[in-house]
Amino acid sequence: MADVATQTGSRVAGKIAEIIGPTISVEFPEGHLPAINNAIEVKHPDTGELIVSEVAQHLGNNVVKCVCMEGTDGLQRGMDAVDTGAPITIPVGERCLGRIFNVLGKPIDEAGPVAAGRMYPIHRDAPSLTDQSVGVEILETGIKVVDLLAPYLKGGKIGLFGGAGV
Repeated sequence: MADVATQTGSRVAGKIAEIIGPTISVEFPEGHLPAINNAIEVKHPDTGELIVSEVAQHLGNNVVKCVCMEGTDGLQRGMDAVDTGAPITIPVGERCLGRIFNVLGKPIDEAGPVAAGRMYPIHRDAPSLTDQSVGVEILETGIKVVDLLAPYLKGGKIGLFGGAGV
């Protein structure tokens, strides 16, 4: 299996076996299968940029199915795909308030880089009930009907859907 993958430090490299739309299948050496949700990096052959994907499924025979977080155009079978050994992480804390990030934690709001600090994986356990705020505070949407008839509470998950012109 030495021709299938190589180990670089603590990062293990496999080979792309299949590309279908936004997913890639990567074959790794025996005993070095990455965990579900681990980030896999592939260097784009034309631009040199790293394309990050996430392990979604173990297919058997040392092959994993990954979902790419960016386009797969330009990727080819046989290219190296490196297991980072960790999930995708994003910046957290006060430094992120008011900023816009993509799924990889990179700022996309043209306000410059984010100061270094804590990074958390995008897949985490929910906070325990004792860690959550019990105060009730209304989130003002600015839409009078919503604020009056179906107000939203701060701190929870909400969704607001409407048709065109609503």
